[in-house]
Amino acid sequence: MSNADSVAFVRTETLPQLPPPASQAGIVKWMRDNLFSSIPSTILTLVSLYVIYTLVTSVFPWFANGIWNTDSLAECRDALQGQVGACFSVLSERWNQLLFGFSYPVEHYWRPGLAFIMLFAAAAPVMFFDLPRKLLLFTAVYPFIAFWLIWGGTIYTPIFAMVGFVVGYIVYARYVKQSFAMGFFGGVIAAMITWIIGGYITDAIAPAAPFLEAVQSRDMGGFMLNMTLGVVCVSLSVPLGIVLALGRQSDMPIIKWICVIFIEFIRGVPLITLLFVANVVLAYFLPPGTTFDLILRVIIMITMFSAAYIAEVIRGGLAALPKGQYEAGDSLGLDYAQSMRLIILPQALKISIPGIVNVAVGLFKDTVLVSVISMFDLLGMIRGPILSSTDWNGVYWELFMAASVLFFVVCYGISQYSQWLERRLATDHR
Repeated sequence: MSNADSVAFVRTETLPQLPPPASQAGIVKWMRDNLFSSIPSTILTLVSLYVIYTLVTSVFPWFANGIWNTDSLAECRDALQGQVGACFSVLSERWNQLLFGFSYPVEHYWRPGLAFIMLFAAAAPVMFFDLPRKLLLFTAVYPFIAFWLIWGGTIYTPIFAMVGFVVGYIVYARYVKQSFAMGFFGGVIAAMITWIIGGYITDAIAPAAPFLEAVQSRDMGGFMLNMTLGVVCVSLSVPLGIVLALGRQSDMPIIKWICVIFIEFIRGVPLITLLFVANVVLAYFLPPGTTFDLILRVIIMITMFSAAYIAEVIRGGLAALPKGQYEAGDSLGLDYAQSMRLIILPQALKISIPGIVNVAVGLFKDTVLVSVISMFDLLGMIRGPILSSTDWNGVYWELFMAASVLFFVVCYGISQYSQWLERRLATDHR
């Protein structure tokens, strides 16, 4: 054998990568791993496909033959001529009542519509951290602008309401270094005094102020009412829940037991009972002749209800933190308020995101319970004025399906945002 035949061959370049087998890539691999990984999984997949096929073939003609341009259920059935089909005409004719109620002035629909659009701009700086922090100024002002747009009246009412919050925060920041309780209650008292003084000033100068036509709360309804209650109550219940959670862990016995009694009592009472209290019982505790707006009463009760649950969720987040996190604040020389704001609460709130979102979604869906106290929200409009009319008596699936779609879009959006936020903040501590 020659020397040339005994020299080993060494490849000087790498071979190109070969594509994976068809069974180990793409949709085929996904189906094998998720749908046909075993005999029981294959059986369940086939049964599920059959059920889906049956539902689609049964429901599709109902959608495809839907009628959109009639003025009553009778005309709708005449147009179908005995065929299976939906009567979507009730949605095209009563859309304004489903969204705004039947008493809100038609010429002022632009006001709640504008407030709804502005809501996204106000919520964006809070929801997405990459936006400039200067936009938070509009977020702070938005609640007062939205109130003026939806309810109308003199512009001095939201202005003095905003001034009251500013004064309360200044007092809180001044005294919180001495005592958290002193700062908190001092801020509340200062804000209330400012609002009382502002009320007298507003009554005196109201005729000369910029004015939008006032809309009474009893004229509000439809999905607008559900959105108003949901946004306001969630926004108020989160900070109130934080205060209750911190109060329950306080070393001061009076503060601790007030928070404990409040949380346990509210969590032990159904929401519908609190709504009846807001509607009927609360009026007996007010001075004769006193008027207390029904929507405001409902907002207070729903906020208290959700705040009690959020407080327990946040308390769980606080309990999940190791003791060393609390000691870190002491070692840095931070007081209680600084330690909570800079170290403890940011971590506890990240852990509590799934629970807070769960309460928020449940709260938004529970706003339909206001229909039992004669408030015409979306469900109240369907069960009341629309179905009781002779033109649309008997239309059920179309109306309740539309209500389901509206609630699903909002709740699904909240759920998807919370999942994005969990990934962004890495709340699983990986």
